[in-house]
Amino acid sequence: MIPANTRGPGGIVVRYGDPDAAHVLSVYADLRCPYCKRMELGLGAVMERAADEGRFAVDHHFGTFIDDSAGGSGSLEALAALGAAADEGQKPFMHYLRALYADQPSEDVDAFADHDTLLRLADEVQALHTEAFRQKVMERTYLPWAAQVSAAFKTSGVRSTPTVLIDDAPVAVMNPTGYAVTPEAFLAGATPR
Repeated sequence: MIPANTRGPGGIVVRYGDPDAAHVLSVYADLRCPYCKRMELGLGAVMERAADEGRFAVDHHFGTFIDDSAGGSGSLEALAALGAAADEGQKPFMHYLRALYADQPSEDVDAFADHDTLLRLADEVQALHTEAFRQKVMERTYLPWAAQVSAAFKTSGVRSTPTVLIDDAPVAVMNPTGYAVTPEAFLAGATPR
């Protein structure tokens, strides 16, 4: 099974924005990555707004390498829950992504492996108050899909997260101190060439 609002072979990329956008911002992240959290909290709403304005579409590529390095299955389980959110629409997906990052546990705590945690965080997104979403999370409907997404990340050539590209050109999203760049600096760098 493949969630809605995905693209590519096996639906391995989750798209936010116009399916036929001329420009694409590709975001490579791991849901347990603390630097990805800093990027999302600093720039996630900026990316969403820019996509809503038609500057570019945002393609999300997710890895689960922190599950391998720190142990556990939280990245994979959270990704499967995000797949269920994508079924509910692009906005629910984006808002659930933000909720996950806002309450991200430290890397050595595998809280996202707990379905109750994933469902509690989904309570913050009105559109996810559906039995269909809840059932997909509880039954781990999109776990096989999440594994495919993770495998595609491993073969993508991307070696660190967050990595962001506009039409395959790198975009700086982190400053030298390890926090998100300003929205102005991001938008300047994410202007299609």
